[in-house]
Amino acid sequence: MSGIGLGAASGAGRTERTAQASAAAGPSISTVPTPRAELSLAGWLPLSAGLRASVPLLLVLLFGFVAPLLTVLAYSFATPRSYDVFSSFTLDNYAAIVAPGNTVWTSFAWSILLAVLTVVVLAIVAYPIAVGLVRVFGRWSGFISILFVFPLFVSENVRLYGWVLFFIRNGVLDGGLKALGFSGGPEVLYTPGVILFGMAYVYLPFMLFPLVLGLSMVPRDLVDAARDLGAGRWMIWREIELPLAMPGILIGMLLSFVLGAGALAESKILGGQAIITVTHDIETAFTYAQNWPLGSALAVLLMVVVSGLSLVVMARLDLDRILGRK
Repeated sequence: MSGIGLGAASGAGRTERTAQASAAAGPSISTVPTPRAELSLAGWLPLSAGLRASVPLLLVLLFGFVAPLLTVLAYSFATPRSYDVFSSFTLDNYAAIVAPGNTVWTSFAWSILLAVLTVVVLAIVAYPIAVGLVRVFGRWSGFISILFVFPLFVSENVRLYGWVLFFIRNGVLDGGLKALGFSGGPEVLYTPGVILFGMAYVYLPFMLFPLVLGLSMVPRDLVDAARDLGAGRWMIWREIELPLAMPGILIGMLLSFVLGAGALAESKILGGQAIITVTHDIETAFTYAQNWPLGSALAVLLMVVVSGLSLVVMARLDLDRILGRK
């Protein structure tokens, strides 16, 4: 036992002397290599992880959307009937558009009027169909939706020329009525009415499916509760269904209006030269007239007018109440 105690005391003494020597020698230098700091994207690009992940999409938008718009804007200030983009600056193109003798304002008026009428017609036509797809058709809703989507797989021009063959003299409508003993069909081709019909036909899916999305956001339990409390059908629609479905309705109207304001094929194929829209003037400036600066100025004004009207309408709506934020 005494030997064990002496050994333990001797070991403790050696440990104490070693600790004192280490303290006297100062801090030790570790021989384990320290890993170098790795280079990271956050080191030179101080962005959040989500924003860094969206860089590819932002690049696509930059080169596919922003860059063409900036090019058109630059061309609108170029010398008329030239290609001196980014090397000249003039307001002659805009001055030519607003000149007293220029009637291009009628093209703008027709484009905006047809776009507004298209929105109104589509809202009246598409709303009952959307209600049926959400609440009535049941298991047939998917099949009926495919029927509305299927025409989008066919070229717009092909579909419009099909309506030309339907409405033209001795065509499907006129020839069919004559075969039944009537005097013939009405003269509807190359009129403003048939242009509006063509626009409503082409842009129907762009109004219908946002409406379906908006109506599907209305809880049926809320409607049933309002009915149990004595609310009538009109009150339920006005106070519950319409406000809750308004986001989808607004999206459909905005899409239809923007597409209608830029419509070209409908006015050319179905309307002929009965109505000249602003998009027709833009196409003429870029092709036959070879006046790219004037066409760019018209395009810029069209974008300003359409976006301005859209913002005015959106500003007059209480979006917080529509979206249920208050």
